[in-house]
Amino acid sequence: MCALSRRHLCLIFLLVCVLASVVFLHITQDIFHNGLDLPIPALFADRHLVANSVAIFCLSGTPMTPNISSSCPTYPASLSGTWTTVPAGRFGNQMGQYATLLALAQLNGHQAFILKSMHDVLAPVFRITLPVLAPEVDSHTPWRHLELHDWMSEEYAHLNDPFLKFTGFPCSWTFFHHLREQIQSEFTLHDHLREKAQGFLRQLHLAGTGALPRTFVGVHVRRGDYLQVMPQHWKGVVGDRVYLQQAMDWFRARHEAPIFVVTSNGMQWCQENINTSQGDVIFAGDGQEGSPARDFALLTQCNHTIMTIGTFGFWAAYLAGGDTVYLANFTLPDSAFLKIFKPEAAFLPEWVGINADLSPLRKLGRRLSGIA
Repeated sequence: MCALSRRHLCLIFLLVCVLASVVFLHITQDIFHNGLDLPIPALFADRHLVANSVAIFCLSGTPMTPNISSSCPTYPASLSGTWTTVPAGRFGNQMGQYATLLALAQLNGHQAFILKSMHDVLAPVFRITLPVLAPEVDSHTPWRHLELHDWMSEEYAHLNDPFLKFTGFPCSWTFFHHLREQIQSEFTLHDHLREKAQGFLRQLHLAGTGALPRTFVGVHVRRGDYLQVMPQHWKGVVGDRVYLQQAMDWFRARHEAPIFVVTSNGMQWCQENINTSQGDVIFAGDGQEGSPARDFALLTQCNHTIMTIGTFGFWAAYLAGGDTVYLANFTLPDSAFLKIFKPEAAFLPEWVGINADLSPLRKLGRRLSGIA
């Protein structure tokens, strides 16, 4: 076998170098294209990942509290499809439908639209941003309708329908609390409403002393049709004078120089039943259910909230922040209302509940059954 010449050796060396370069470039390109197959903590072992501790899903067996540890959902990079919701009910109902639509659409990667009738209710009060779906698009879209119950469930995080229209009356914080800042931004009052409410609050004084209040507590007393609906249909009650006295005393014991700004759709009852002897109660609302902007603006500009029942009071408390006292256990245990309403999904865990007096319902039940 003859020895290779110097020229042949050089050619072989160059060929090996070229092949090695091709292999190296291929490996490098694959790494940068597909990424290293390492878990994220291995790449950032010296960092702590911080996420909001809120309840994204409130499922059976999961503590209903925003303080549980939960991973935030990963939202798709782009939105597709067309999702909307059927506007139903009054002002607070439609706020709940709007917030739930926004949250579920983002979670599932779809574009949310609202119908014109919802825009007509909410846009005069808030700086909402969801686009309005044209009526002709609504009428020609092959919708799948989905009725939502009033708490978040895992199946709602895995909805793939391109054309989905929600129905129902969702208003649970479990749908949207992880987006609280965004929800608060959507429900930002228009400047003229905020300035008018703040101007009203600035001119209030405590009767007797004439001193300026240090704390503003919004009070929403829901009456109206609930006076018949709750006892006759849901075996429930509305807030009474004893509850309101207890709630006000709770704030008086914890906050300096409070003033209570009362709004209601039953203002005459409030004036006749709320104790004003301490000079710290103002009957401020106009009770106009068809134009709720003034009352709602007043409530949200207060520091804290007393609510009775209903979505109007919920949203006032949610947007105002601060302390909230609510009417708890306002139905009998066998009420059908508890099949569609979960208190732990309706009221934030840090809110304070005061039990309702159900004795009038029990007396009524005994009378109807002929028991003395």
